[in-house]
Amino acid sequence: MPPGFRVQTFARGLSQPTAMAYGPDKRIYVTESTGKLVAIKRGTRHATVLVRGLRTPLGLAWRGSALFVSEQGRLERFVLSGGRLVGRHVVVKGIPFGEHQQDNVVVGPDGRLYWGSGSTCDVCHERSPRSAAILSLRPDGSDLRVVARGLRNPYGLAFQPGTGRLYASVNGQDHLGSDADPEPAEMVVAVRKGAFYGWPRCWPNARTLRPSGRCNGVTPPVAYLEPHASADGIAFWHGDLFVAEWGQYLSHRFGRRVVRVHLRAGHRGLVTSFASGFSHPLALLDDRTGGLLVADWGRGVVYRVAPLEVR
Repeated sequence: MPPGFRVQTFARGLSQPTAMAYGPDKRIYVTESTGKLVAIKRGTRHATVLVRGLRTPLGLAWRGSALFVSEQGRLERFVLSGGRLVGRHVVVKGIPFGEHQQDNVVVGPDGRLYWGSGSTCDVCHERSPRSAAILSLRPDGSDLRVVARGLRNPYGLAFQPGTGRLYASVNGQDHLGSDADPEPAEMVVAVRKGAFYGWPRCWPNARTLRPSGRCNGVTPPVAYLEPHASADGIAFWHGDLFVAEWGQYLSHRFGRRVVRVHLRAGHRGLVTSFASGFSHPLALLDDRTGGLLVADWGRGVVYRVAPLEVR
């Protein structure tokens, strides 16, 4: 940790936590790779299970009393009533998935849902425009649109407070570069309607910090991250954007940390390492009391990072 911050265990006893969201009842809701949706609070050792049987849930978003859950190929909705999640309903289904799936979902300032949809492959030409894209839809599942394309796996989504701009973390292709020159960089993009971000013909070069390949018409990233770090959950906290880098399965070379991205108008974002020592950090959440929650998928623990003056 940098000077001036401390880290504490917020909750434990989870099984591969993938996403977190504050509910209207002030509980924190967490999805797990095992297909469960649970509720936690500070000091939790055994989470309260609310839903089972989800298909690899990776995203959560509240809109009033309605909770939207992103899963493989579909989006489900639940309604909070008396401390329980009822009225389970599949809002959208039939979205392609394969090597990647549907990731984070967030509610925009316009009341629409914005949804990351990963590619079905490592490098290919997708048959469906709904793959490798950011999607937008109404909360009832209607009017599904493609907002932006060329995003191999747009995992994390977050709207910047004050500006309403949407940002996404994106994971690049696997088999590019070498051990001595690992490529490509993971990246953070500012999501713009109708923009194309390069995949599969253009990629963010980790060495030059510039786009490489056939890049005509490609919107460049706002920040370049470590190659093969698996840039996943993102959150705005204390004015900056924070990114959880999950890392690699069999190596500690890249990732397994949280980085801070200082976004500067007209300039590339300044990226610095913020916290390390995790197994596989995946989800981030501003805890609304001055802290940043980090869900460690590998340990089943949620950590709380806060400035020393914040309890």
